Amino acid sequence: MKRITILLSVVGLILIAGGCKKYLDSDYLFDERMTTEDVFSNRDYTERWLARAYYFLGTNAMQDVSSKKSVMFNFADDMYYGDENDEYARWRKGQYDENGLSGENKGIWSTGYQGIRQATVFINNIYLNQEFSDFEREDLKAQARFLRAYFYWVLLRTFGPVPILPDEGIDYTKSYDDIALPRNTYEECINYLAGELVEAAKALPMSRGIQQIAKPTRGAALALRARVLLFGASPLYNGKAPADVAAALVDKQGKPLLSTTYDESKWARAAAAAKDVMDLGRYQLYVSYRRTTGDIAYPATVTPPHDAQFSDNNWPMGWRDIDPFESYRSLFNGTVPAFQNPELIFTRGQNQGGENIKVMVMHQLPRLEGKGYNSHGMTQKQVDAYYMNDGKDIPGMNNMYAGRANYEGRYNTEARPSGLVKQEELSNYPELGPLGVDVHKQYVQREPRFYASVGYNGATWHLLNGEASREEVNNVQVFYYRGYANGYKNTTYWPRSGVGIKKYVHPNDISNTTVTSYDDSRIEDKPDPAIRYTEVLLIYAEALNELNGSHTVEAWDGSKTHTISRSVAEMKQGIQPVRIRAGVPDYSEEVYNDADKFRIKLKRERQIEMFAEGHRYFDLRRWADAPDEESAPIYGCNALVTDDRKELFHTPVAIPSLPSIFTLKMWFWPIHWDELRRNKELTQNPGWTMPE
Repeated sequence: MKRITILLSVVGLILIAGGCKKYLDSDYLFDERMTTEDVFSNRDYTERWLARAYYFLGTNAMQDVSSKKSVMFNFADDMYYGDENDEYARWRKGQYDENGLSGENKGIWSTGYQGIRQATVFINNIYLNQEFSDFEREDLKAQARFLRAYFYWVLLRTFGPVPILPDEGIDYTKSYDDIALPRNTYEECINYLAGELVEAAKALPMSRGIQQIAKPTRGAALALRARVLLFGASPLYNGKAPADVAAALVDKQGKPLLSTTYDESKWARAAAAAKDVMDLGRYQLYVSYRRTTGDIAYPATVTPPHDAQFSDNNWPMGWRDIDPFESYRSLFNGTVPAFQNPELIFTRGQNQGGENIKVMVMHQLPRLEGKGYNSHGMTQKQVDAYYMNDGKDIPGMNNMYAGRANYEGRYNTEARPSGLVKQEELSNYPELGPLGVDVHKQYVQREPRFYASVGYNGATWHLLNGEASREEVNNVQVFYYRGYANGYKNTTYWPRSGVGIKKYVHPNDISNTTVTSYDDSRIEDKPDPAIRYTEVLLIYAEALNELNGSHTVEAWDGSKTHTISRSVAEMKQGIQPVRIRAGVPDYSEEVYNDADKFRIKLKRERQIEMFAEGHRYFDLRRWADAPDEESAPIYGCNALVTDDRKELFHTPVAIPSLPSIFTLKMWFWPIHWDELRRNKELTQNPGWTMPE
């Protein structure tokens, strides 16, 4: 092995990762004269090197769930934010350049490759350290391999195909031109990551202790592999990309970077990968059990309407003994610690950067009562996606898109519910709680996930950490009519659609941003839901639905062979647990037996179940649905209407301040000019420019 300094050993990779001395992230720890032998013969230095890789995964640039000021991929056609600079409007219009909106693309690219370099050096040198046992070395190496794969995954979902660096690193003695690397094809990236994650899974343990909850397990590696393979099977990456995208995304020799032919077996690989996770027997959906008594913040369980299949059976075969509302609400709001959550396959824990989930909640809390920024809101499309409590569509669902291309089977033209809940009617709507008077009737008798996620006009916000000494009141209704404290009144802080967001909000949560900016001291910690078992189940169902033939796929460890085909019984294994936990009936046999109808339902299930978790933006692209969905006008309540015309307020209207557009350049994030100048083999993404 060469005795070279840490400084010199990374120069080649720095050219890919960013090109200036600030990226020498190991300078914070090691003297430039320290050799790799010095670093990796010392237990403390070795552990700190790996800790630095974890640090990169926790930066703002690498987040899945985040607020508006770092990566904005949490905002698609389902949620938005409003601010004084109309930044969301710029985001939706594509009014940003190769820097991104605020330089984010450079941060994602450079941070991703810094993390890859940090993990690669560790993988290649951990064998030197004899202070660890063989078992410890293999586990540490597998952790680094998982982290490297996750960094690549974030780059891949953001930029499309990226250069895969040699596992042995880059020879720093070569010229800049010689170490330039072209982008690998998307299929090469997928296959590389799938293989790396199998190697990681072989050495990772099945579980971790409480103090290591944010470190990957075997299940985390296999679940990430299932996600990666699902993307590789999806239309955009599996021979069904729009012609203009496929033609523009090539390397300098004209080689297509997206697959040009469709391959059904990719769906089978994704389904088998999900089945590998299911077969571990380690994971199940989190549930909160039935409560017979309660109070306004923690109400007694509201029993769903009777269903012949699920009402009379206990979990996991039915919902008789669980509370669907609390099961979903407490999964995200900080009630359930990560180490007690059987659904959480991988989490960063609290290592979420500055723009974390608590900051997102701060932007969701009402301005007057909750002292938040009151600027994150939900679109009417997302409001309409939630089912009624009997599993039916709300009348008038998506009627604003009636006749629009590709909305067949996704709207109805029935009249929407009208009128407001009166005091004498309140007992008919226990889901609203005791403060449901004057709530519009399109918000009653909806499924439990609706009430855990939607800050509808007149919803109750609990704010239990409010202090009387600050004149803060617990358990208050919040209305968004024009002129109200949380509605439009010529200020920044109001939801443009007249609908807020309650997902991630704990009954205790309250802020104090009206006095101290970004005050999250009274907001409960929220573990990051990076990979949930629900996602694995939905991957399994989605992939099976796309199959016409039968496929034989070897299990991840070669211990057995999966026979994969479109089986309704197996698809139900993916869908039914999600529906039962949510307290809504299963799909009809007609839906299960029709691949097109099931696909519509599956997409809607992901839209509801994984709302605000960073999936929707990328789902729309992999399905090749983004041109239709993101160019459709954004609707919401008529938030410019005062409370003397309540029915008009609740009539959906297009929101001019939340524009919609989709162009060629919005399929992928642009590669920064600095990176293109450093690497002469890189090509730009479709619709974006190369440096002069």
